[in-house]
Amino acid sequence: MANATTKSQPAPEHHPYRLQKILCNHNLAVSCVKFSNNGALFASSSLDKTLIVYSTETLTQISRLIGHSEGVSDLSWSSDSTYICSASDDRTLRIWDVRAAECVKTLKGHTDRVFCVNFNPQSNLIVSGAFDDTVRVWDVKTGKVEHVIRAHTMPVTSVHFNRDGSLIVSGSHDGSCKIWDTATGALLKTLIDDKVPAVSFAKFSPNGKFILVSTLDDTLKLWNYSTGKFLKIYTGHVNRAYCIMPTFLVAGEKCIVSGSEDHCVYLWNLQGKNLVQKLEGHTDTVISVSCHPSEKMIVSAGLEKDKTVRVWVQQ
Repeated sequence: MANATTKSQPAPEHHPYRLQKILCNHNLAVSCVKFSNNGALFASSSLDKTLIVYSTETLTQISRLIGHSEGVSDLSWSSDSTYICSASDDRTLRIWDVRAAECVKTLKGHTDRVFCVNFNPQSNLIVSGAFDDTVRVWDVKTGKVEHVIRAHTMPVTSVHFNRDGSLIVSGSHDGSCKIWDTATGALLKTLIDDKVPAVSFAKFSPNGKFILVSTLDDTLKLWNYSTGKFLKIYTGHVNRAYCIMPTFLVAGEKCIVSGSEDHCVYLWNLQGKNLVQKLEGHTDTVISVSCHPSEKMIVSAGLEKDKTVRVWVQQ
């Protein structure tokens, strides 16, 4: 079927997502949920000190990663989907062999709770941010720190590499969002420096040209990295208290997806900025969402009164 007429047609209509499964495997607040890069697995972290790995195909638990002595706030998958790095209130990061369900390294150096973590695309480096106001870059092989960046004046809420790993974006409760040179740890650009509201999340878009920034005034903005100006603004959700982790939906319709303090998951059309769907069902703040890399599937995580991971699929 040739698509000769598609050029003049409007954007395709939104096909709604529906709840597929509720996973109740954690016994305290779920802090994060993320699909592996190959999409075969997803993992959740919790204040119950553990991480759980699930099969995307069967939507069942494969393993539980046990070792942290305090709650776990964030996790990141290595590019080859074989390792997870976790960030914990016990001031450490741990690297886990997912298949063996074993901790292979513990990264020590932060002097307060570690709040956020990400592998670089090559997965030879890890970046972390903590309540000690620093961003640290770690060598995965040795487990040693490469840079300690005195990045912010308040806790670091998010850290993320761009597509080629050359840049790091960090956000903080101090109201700033900054771009760092991975190789040297040098500050390249301050994207936002507003004091108020706090920057609760920042990540590069898949193509590396934009940065999605969440602030604690119920607002998501898409910034152009090179010009330092924001292009799009997404509103309607509630976000005043928690560091909710939004993301990009790239399978099918291009969307921005975010949790919300009204217990819902929000989906906006990336270009049009219009709200296309609100997923209801969680019974507490939805702190984290993740979108499958190729299939039309979203997972979401709820805080203390909810404790669930929910799986949503497009009908």
